[in-house]
Amino acid sequence: MLERLRQPWPDRRAELMLGALACAVLLIIVLMVVFVAREAWPTFRHNGLSWLGPGGNVDSQIGTMVNGGRDFHLRAWPLVWGTVLTTGLAVAFGLVFALLASIFIVEFAPDRLRAIIVPVVRLLAAVPSVIFGLIGILVLVPFVGNHIVTAGQKKSVEFVVQLSGASLLVATVILTVMIVPIMIAIIVDALYAVPRTWKEGAVALGVNRWRAMWTVSVRAARPAIIAAAVLATARALGEAIMLSMVSGSVGFAPNPFDGPLFLLEPLRPLAATIVEDAESLQAPAVRSSVYAFALLLLFSSLFLSLAGFLAKQPMKKYGARI
Repeated sequence: MLERLRQPWPDRRAELMLGALACAVLLIIVLMVVFVAREAWPTFRHNGLSWLGPGGNVDSQIGTMVNGGRDFHLRAWPLVWGTVLTTGLAVAFGLVFALLASIFIVEFAPDRLRAIIVPVVRLLAAVPSVIFGLIGILVLVPFVGNHIVTAGQKKSVEFVVQLSGASLLVATVILTVMIVPIMIAIIVDALYAVPRTWKEGAVALGVNRWRAMWTVSVRAARPAIIAAAVLATARALGEAIMLSMVSGSVGFAPNPFDGPLFLLEPLRPLAATIVEDAESLQAPAVRSSVYAFALLLLFSSLFLSLAGFLAKQPMKKYGARI
C-alpha cells in the first residue's frame, strides 16, 4: 500500500485532482458572493441606488437602525467617499515611491545595501496592520492634533466636525506605509525578471543607466507594476482595524473645497464601518447594511482585477510575460 502511494501520479490523475481543487475554490468564492448578496438584498430593495448617494448624517441613520431594528434608510456616500479618498491617495503616492525605490534597489543600490533593504521590505510587508495603527494613534495623531491643526481651524468647524488629529492625512500616510512594501517586493522581482541584455543593449547605444532602466526595464515590467498596484489597492480597500484607529471614525465626507483643512478632517471608510458595527448585527437593518458594505467591497475587488487584466493585455508585446 505504501509503495503504491509513493509512486508518482499519472498526468491524467494529477490533472483531475488539481482541476477539482481549482473548481472547489471557485465554487466557494461564488457561494460566498451569493450569500453576501442575499443578506445585503433588503438594503438595496429599500434604498435602491440612492443608498450610495448623500443625504443626512450616516452615523445617526445607523444609530436609528440599531434602535429601530427594521428602519433601512441609509445614505452611505460619506463612507464610500472615505474609502475612495484613503485608497486612491495611498495607492497614488505609494506607487510613485515604490517604483522609484524599486529602480534604486535593482540598479543603483550597492550590493551590501541591497542585501539589507530587500529582506527588510519583505518583513515590512508582513507586519500586522494593528501595529501601524498603534504607531498612528500614539504618535502621528497627537502630533497632527497638537502641532499641525491650529486653534483657529478647530474653531472654524467646531459646529460641523471635531478636528482631533485623527484625519484623512494620518490615514493616508499610514496606509501608504502599509502598502508600499507589497508593491516594492513585486516590482523588484519584475525588474529582475527583465533580461539584462535588453538594458545592456540600450546602454551600448549610449543611453545612461537611468534612461535605460526607465525606457527598457520599467516598460517591460509594466504588467507586473499594474499587478502590484491592483494587489495594493485590494489591501487598502479591505483595511479596517488601522483605519478605524487613525481616521477619526466619523461618518463625515471631507470636502476638497475646504482647502488644506480638507486633509485634516476625519472620516470612516467602509471596511472600518463593518468592524465597528459588528456588535450591532442583531438588528436586521444593520446586518443587511453591513453585508451591503461587504458586497460593495467585493465588487470593487472584482472590478480592480478585471481592470488590471484588461490594462495588461496591450502591454505584453513590449516585453516578456512577467
